[in-house]
Amino acid sequence: VLTTNAQEPVTKSPLHSMVDTERAFAKASEEKGTRESFLMFIADDGILFRPTAVLGKKWLQENPSPPSDKRPVLAWQPIFADMAAAGDMGYTFGPWEFKQDIKDQKPVAFGHFATIWKKQSDGKWKFAIDLGVSHPQSAMPSVSWEPPPPAAKLVPPAPSVPVTVSREALLTRDREFSQLSAKSGAFAAFEAYAADEVRLFRNEHLPFVGRSAIPAALKSATPRGLTANAGVVTWQPLFADASGSGDLGYTHGTYEVKNDSVLTAKGNYMRFWKKLDGAWKIVLDVADPLPLEKKGQ
Repeated sequence: VLTTNAQEPVTKSPLHSMVDTERAFAKASEEKGTRESFLMFIADDGILFRPTAVLGKKWLQENPSPPSDKRPVLAWQPIFADMAAAGDMGYTFGPWEFKQDIKDQKPVAFGHFATIWKKQSDGKWKFAIDLGVSHPQSAMPSVSWEPPPPAAKLVPPAPSVPVTVSREALLTRDREFSQLSAKSGAFAAFEAYAADEVRLFRNEHLPFVGRSAIPAALKSATPRGLTANAGVVTWQPLFADASGSGDLGYTHGTYEVKNDSVLTAKGNYMRFWKKLDGAWKIVLDVADPLPLEKKGQ
């Protein structure tokens, strides 16, 4: 319990509670195994990508791990977190590492994850959606990251915004983003809709940070990914959700890249939005390429 003074005990902030839950999730992965930890911490309607969006808990229950004499380990750490004013939704991201067996000295795969967390009716935090990218090097911090201390003064309750209204606004915003990309190019779309501190997660690369990194992110992709000269890039949102305070939310769906009407790349995407100066802006964008079907299949 945190205290501002002896007379005013203050419970742990929603941001700190969420980060503590993320750390408990990671600890369970190392102690109980990744599959069991995901079952423990995913919301009943939480989304995983296997390889396209599925109800994660149902998929995990129906697809048990095959027998093996090895115990794979997925380890990760949050290095950033943000929370809606209502304290009911937030997100985390950070690096991950994978070992084929817990006895192995070195990881064989690395990457970054991004996760949306929602407070459940029982007050516990569960994750609503999780997606990440792979890259060739470790990015684990040498010192454990700590979120900023909570404000000493009690913050007044956030104004309530109907979630249905925010969901529709986010879906509309995402579609407008896609329409601008189709008309003027992906760079123009990100320039118009990205927050100053936007982060773009792309496979084979460490996260790109800030508006100045947008061109490099769009040019950096592997042959199956998004490039600045890849043709017309469009996104189709499948779902949106938002905080009760109407200031933080996310969309996810699929994207396509076409050159002269020929499909050259496709994949899943996940996008975190934050309301800044009255407008929804992209604070984090993850592109997850999918293989194209070969001709004749």
